[in-house]
Amino acid sequence: MLDTPATCHPPSALGWSLSSREPRSARDRILVAASRLFCNQGFAATGIDTVIEEAGAAKATLYKHFASKQALIEAVLEAEGETWRAWFFGRLAQIDGPAEARLLGVFDVLYDWFDDPGFYGCPFINAVAEFDTDDSVARRAAELHKEHLLTWLKAQLMELGVRDVKEGARSLAVLIDGAIVAAQHGRDPSFARTARNLARCFLETAETGRG
Repeated sequence: MLDTPATCHPPSALGWSLSSREPRSARDRILVAASRLFCNQGFAATGIDTVIEEAGAAKATLYKHFASKQALIEAVLEAEGETWRAWFFGRLAQIDGPAEARLLGVFDVLYDWFDDPGFYGCPFINAVAEFDTDDSVARRAAELHKEHLLTWLKAQLMELGVRDVKEGARSLAVLIDGAIVAAQHGRDPSFARTARNLARCFLETAETGRG
């Protein structure tokens, strides 16, 4: 396993981050190193030479697998998204109960994520915030990642019989994103519990058709 720079959070022990993977090839080493640096120190602030040094790879090796820094960022976001979703939805699949329990369980899983010493926020939120709003790579990756979450939320709301499934999913996504940003900035995992209480209020209102 690569050494972790002092400026980076430790690799996740929960398995939600690419940094928890054991690299099996030169490409993996570069991807894991880039992910760790991009997610902890910033996508724009981290240069290719820093990634090469962290990965212990030659510049030619990096460019053999990734044609440009933009291509490397795209690969990191894709891999981070796949890793996080496998962990997140895997945790939710373990919840034994109705749709409401699964929806509220989202925020319990988020609490564990926020409480992990390796938590660095959402790489998609961070990337979109760093780059120009028209940056196609960051925005396309973020939209694809969010669509997975919205699809899952809609399925749970349909099971509950909520009238406006699309708007309901968007409302819960706002609570999720808000909790992520607040927990990252405040270094306080309890924002997940605050968001859970608000989600409960929303579900009670949505189910009865009030509001």
